[in-house]
Amino acid sequence: MDPKFRVNAGLTVIGSMILVCWLSSTASSAQTSSQLQPVNAPAGRAAPQLLERPRYRIEQGDVLDLVFPLETDFNQTITVAPDGYVALRGVGDFYAAGKSLPELHDALLTAYSGILHNPIINVDLKDFQKPFFIVNGQVAHPGKFDLRENITVSEAMAIAGGATEKARCSQVLLFRRLPGGTMVEVRKLDVKRMLKKGNLTEDVTLQPGDLIFVPQNTISKIQQFLPTSSMGVYSTGVP
Repeated sequence: MDPKFRVNAGLTVIGSMILVCWLSSTASSAQTSSQLQPVNAPAGRAAPQLLERPRYRIEQGDVLDLVFPLETDFNQTITVAPDGYVALRGVGDFYAAGKSLPELHDALLTAYSGILHNPIINVDLKDFQKPFFIVNGQVAHPGKFDLRENITVSEAMAIAGGATEKARCSQVLLFRRLPGGTMVEVRKLDVKRMLKKGNLTEDVTLQPGDLIFVPQNTISKIQQFLPTSSMGVYSTGVP
């Protein structure tokens, strides 16, 4: 990969503040892919192939209720710690992060089979980390917003109150963490041109944890770390 697409310790204060604040908020947000997974039709049926979104996977901060209908003394409400572990009654530390609910249920049955005979466990996701996006820079109301549906960059800017008079909408930056968390994809979007021409084919659909930065004139201070094309990839420096 071309070295000019990598961030190093020489980031300017502005670039560092944008990336550090965003990365700390998105450390647990890259758990669901936006791609659809095929589901084969049952054998013997001529139904067309269906598409199904990936299952939700447990994240740090999620709260779950575990109910044991036959062994109520083991009923418990657990919160996933920042390291991904939970403390299970009678079992001890148990790694839960990254598992879907069916996978977690099966793993709990295995964990408790050592102390209970044919355990029955009901798992309920009581609270979870809501998908979000962040809009920063020259917008009327910068901040963190819930990602409740398919939202594009221009729509996200509108949700944040729209661009201010000082905004440089021809150089809007979209930061997106790549799987693994050590790399960040950065796209430079000309939102002004898209809206002026009414051509929204380049209006990117957001993913959970995305950060949109609408610059003023300060983009020149971090220009040396940005791609010369419309997209680049950066190392975050996070192990």
